Amino acid sequence: MTTISRQTFTEIVLGLDRSRRHIVAIAGAPGSGKSTFAEMVCERLNDEMPGASAILPMDGFHFDDRVLEARGDRPRKGAPHTFDVGGLRSTLERLKRREEDVVAVPVFDRSIEIARAGARLIEREVPIILVEGNYLLLDEPRWAVLREFFDLTAFLDVPEATLRERLTDRWLGFGLEGETLRAKLEGNDLPNVATVVRRSIDPDYRIG
Repeated sequence: MTTISRQTFTEIVLGLDRSRRHIVAIAGAPGSGKSTFAEMVCERLNDEMPGASAILPMDGFHFDDRVLEARGDRPRKGAPHTFDVGGLRSTLERLKRREEDVVAVPVFDRSIEIARAGARLIEREVPIILVEGNYLLLDEPRWAVLREFFDLTAFLDVPEATLRERLTDRWLGFGLEGETLRAKLEGNDLPNVATVVRRSIDPDYRIG
């Protein structure tokens, strides 16, 4: 495993053979900047060749709040067991087969904390799919089934102190404070950070 810069990894993805489809997994803890990085790489690819890339966000496969509330899991939304891993696997399989003209995928709307079904369309012609999410490399049987679809994997390596600061700022921006903020961080976000950092397998590239 090699540690490289974000720029170097971007150049690696830019150099992929576009005569066939590649699925690139970008994993990392909450607050590591996965979405922003994936969007930047996607933009670079599409600037170079329009339609070269699309993003599949893992967060689109959150269970709905009504399901989580019925199971008593709403306070732990974002933990590994609160995702439809089977749905993500099926979507990756459809994308890998590249048999359909278009695959509709869900996208999580953070402003309302709900995943919107069919919010993004990925066409068969798109050669590079960037999948981003916390648990893509999690060393658990339920998540390990995803790895057969990844042609290239990366993990964003960010110090845990920095992650705490970013997550705190995120929730402050949404108006959380005091005990509510503390419960969100200590009861959910930071345990999820520990899970990702300590229980993910080694990627092809660790991005520092």
